[in-house]
Amino acid sequence: MASIDQKSVLKNLNALTPAAISSNTTTVGIEIDSIGFNSLTFLNRCSAFSDGVFTPLIEATDVSGSGYVTITGDSIIGTEAKAALSAAGDSKVGIAAIYRYYRISFVSTGVSTGATLDSVALLGSPRSAPVA
Repeated sequence: MASIDQKSVLKNLNALTPAAISSNTTTVGIEIDSIGFNSLTFLNRCSAFSDGVFTPLIEATDVSGSGYVTITGDSIIGTEAKAALSAAGDSKVGIAAIYRYYRISFVSTGVSTGATLDSVALLGSPRSAPVA
């Protein structure tokens, strides 16, 4: 039986609107503002899978809408390679939040008919709780 309230310390935001991907391309997600939170996890889902590999790419900036850099190394919790989707299912990749704005993109390879992808950003460890 759960005895700890997790709902009041988490905030979920749409990070990638469900998108049918049917070619080798990079599909860019929605900018996530992490202000007020110390952790970020992207929860990714793949459905209607036919073929291809969809590898997440995490980018960040301190200026909304510009200056994005690719997040690598110790700032990634887990690996993008392990979070790659190559069948219907889900994956997750965490971020040690050091920037204010983040976005997830998916780099698709080996695609002829593709799949449908979406992603949710789960912000946690708020500086002030409960979270609306």
